[in-house]
Amino acid sequence: MFEKVEGFILKTQDYGETHKIVTILTPTLGKVGAIARGAKKTKSRMAAITQPFIHASFLIQPGSGLAVIQQGEMITSFRKIREDIFKTAYTSYLAELTDKLIDSKRYNPFVYQQLLHTVERINEGNDAEILTMIYEWKMYHEAGFAPVVTKCVSCGNPHNLKAFSISNGGLLCRNCLRLDENAIAIPEKVAKLMALFAWIEVEQIGNISVKPENKMILQKIMEQYYEEHGGYYLKSKRFLNQMNQLNDKL
Repeated sequence: MFEKVEGFILKTQDYGETHKIVTILTPTLGKVGAIARGAKKTKSRMAAITQPFIHASFLIQPGSGLAVIQQGEMITSFRKIREDIFKTAYTSYLAELTDKLIDSKRYNPFVYQQLLHTVERINEGNDAEILTMIYEWKMYHEAGFAPVVTKCVSCGNPHNLKAFSISNGGLLCRNCLRLDENAIAIPEKVAKLMALFAWIEVEQIGNISVKPENKMILQKIMEQYYEEHGGYYLKSKRFLNQMNQLNDKL
């Protein structure tokens, strides 16, 4: 029995001399592993549609283990991402984060749409750093370790939010700062951005302008929070940080 599914390729790996195993995120079947026979052959039709970050329609034969891709049709290649090493770095990170935090064959069309919209916006030239942080927020929620950012994580007070506590998992109000001497002080604007990132969907985003100093605070918090609560080492994150450090020096 064959099924036609839309999907976004999160990663690929060689399998034997001529085949590939691809991991596809779909809106209907969740995350699916599939064999693409002959995909390593340069003249194979499979070669073009089994590259990372390809958005395509696939005809697959599901199985108890790996599915088998029978054929596919390209929807979007995201060419501008492939031509830009910084956009590639961000998209690689998004794909790896999704692969690590989403269980195989878990059905979640919302995550699929958020990933696709995020990659589309990066391809169009929008702020990849901000888009990535917004998507990270969604993934943290999906994985069950999202921080509390609309009120004090300790007392529930929605006002006078002054710092972010990595260990406590969220914002602290003025009265609860004593609970974490290592809490990261944040401006009011950053607290509002956190709340916005937590609920806004990527397709709703217009042009969000964030000061460089506030970006640095947000990035620091996101990285430390994931290290404390995420649990998975992400090779692409290290590469992304290296690229951003290089970009700062240019």
